[in-house]
Amino acid sequence: MEVILAQKAGYCFGVKRAVDMVEDCINAAGMPVYTYGPIIHNEEVVKTFEKRGVRVLSTYEDIKAAEPGRVIIRAHGVAAADYDFIKACGHTIVDATCPFVLKIHNIVKKASESGEEVVIIGNPEHPEVEGIRSCAKPENTTVLNSYEDAETFVKVHPDKNIKICIVAQTTFNHNKFQEFVEIFSKNGYNFVRVLNTICNATEERQTEAESMSRRVDAVIVIGGKGSSNTRKLYDICSSICPDTYLIQTADDMDFTRLRGVKKVGITAGASTPEYIIREVQTKCQI
Repeated sequence: MEVILAQKAGYCFGVKRAVDMVEDCINAAGMPVYTYGPIIHNEEVVKTFEKRGVRVLSTYEDIKAAEPGRVIIRAHGVAAADYDFIKACGHTIVDATCPFVLKIHNIVKKASESGEEVVIIGNPEHPEVEGIRSCAKPENTTVLNSYEDAETFVKVHPDKNIKICIVAQTTFNHNKFQEFVEIFSKNGYNFVRVLNTICNATEERQTEAESMSRRVDAVIVIGGKGSSNTRKLYDICSSICPDTYLIQTADDMDFTRLRGVKKVGITAGASTPEYIIREVQTKCQI
């Protein structure tokens, strides 16, 4: 069986940066190390850090009760008010928010302050989107996660001269984002500012996964259960190659299902460590 490994599989810049920052804090010692929420969306990585003494703080109660230490802001970012609360509880903040996410924070803050309607294309329950949304005024900010959401926005905002600023969750599906934008174009808004804030690594990963899925008989997508970009990869691959599997580690895969398969493609989400990818690749070749 031929195994094709995607070139863009595994850690992206923002994830590697966040993981390295946790390593630096562990090595620095001197005070407890915490992350506010999982540092990245990969349970294996989070478990490894927990074994080394890094505790995940999930709520304000956790932050308040914890002994003062270094609190690392997760790669996806957090709400603007969280920074002040963490500091007020006596902790030192280490901000591991991906720079590309912070860029969106600044965009929506300025857009909202200038009176634009801020439209965020993404999952409203994802921590990245929650953080982005917190940087804008609630009264002129909307999160769209479906085409129905977009159609509702159009009905609620009939004035074609309102100023609209559209951004996207960094891990959103590139093709779907363009379809959302098309809805606004078709409805004749005169002042729409579209900023494609989907991370280049995400777009490249999705494009490669789509191409690979057309050349293989089966696809394995590796990533954390809570990883948005991994789920998008699975959706893309499975829409092209029906024999697509979504796993978190090699233990989740029944490799006997690949018997008779001539070509299998492997891709992985941006939060997947290289050692997990290599293990899956090795077991495919046994």
